[in-house]
Amino acid sequence: MDVSAGPHMMLAMSDYPECETLLLRRQGWRLEVTLNRPETRNALTHQMMREIGAVVDRVADDETVRALVLRGAGGHFSAGGDVNFMTDLPPPPAPGQVDPLVEPYRYFGDVLVKLNHLPQAVIAVVEGNAVGGGFGMVCCSDVVIVLEKATFGIPEARLGFIPSQIIPFIVRRAGSATIRRLAVTAQRLSGREALAHGIAHYCCETPEQAEAILNDVLVEIGQCEPSAIATVKRLVLAAEDTPVDAVLDDAAQSLVDLLRTSEAREGMAAFLEKRPPPWANST
Repeated sequence: MDVSAGPHMMLAMSDYPECETLLLRRQGWRLEVTLNRPETRNALTHQMMREIGAVVDRVADDETVRALVLRGAGGHFSAGGDVNFMTDLPPPPAPGQVDPLVEPYRYFGDVLVKLNHLPQAVIAVVEGNAVGGGFGMVCCSDVVIVLEKATFGIPEARLGFIPSQIIPFIVRRAGSATIRRLAVTAQRLSGREALAHGIAHYCCETPEQAEAILNDVLVEIGQCEPSAIATVKRLVLAAEDTPVDAVLDDAAQSLVDLLRTSEAREGMAAFLEKRPPPWANST
């Protein structure tokens, strides 16, 4: 990634897809994506899932973005799948044919994989409901800031269906023991409980406190070289399901590759000279 990415290299927001269910706001090297169906507590529709996917694809290719901030409008992150849309089903498929509903739901799993593997830092700011698909997006974030009154859960079994594409991500984040309990009871976790279970990293009493922590986190991210963030994030994710020797081999080669870059040389020189490196800037 280009370490000099900043406001002077910012791509126009016209390069991003037009969205009806999301609000996009660019501030320097930070892109804020707000789920924007507040009348439904930002419940997910297929359109919203595809718009999230289109934005994530664009962010992955945008080296001028160093942090993606996810939040919800109207005091909630997301209430999960929109039941009003889920009850309006197309006719069932003919015998031996694939149900046409499978593809759009499976697509959201691909979106979560891409979100989870973005080279940039991903931060979720959560208040109100974060259930179902919203819970999944939170668990694909690198830093999670929650309000203590936020609620996390997978209540789908109470309605007769299941949380589908989020399962691998919430299990890896919170552990199978916690998720098994939530799955069979449909209980919810508070913001404080989410912190205790490793889902969240910061828990706040007020939105103002959450914004202050967000700003502090962004300042810290701004001190880090973007390619180094992308590389270490990739290795951390690989360590979840890749043999140790393979991760160590990859890490050794990646370290040497980074040490040979001009950015690393400049970063080490800046450290020794007690000055900030060129990529250290505000958001």
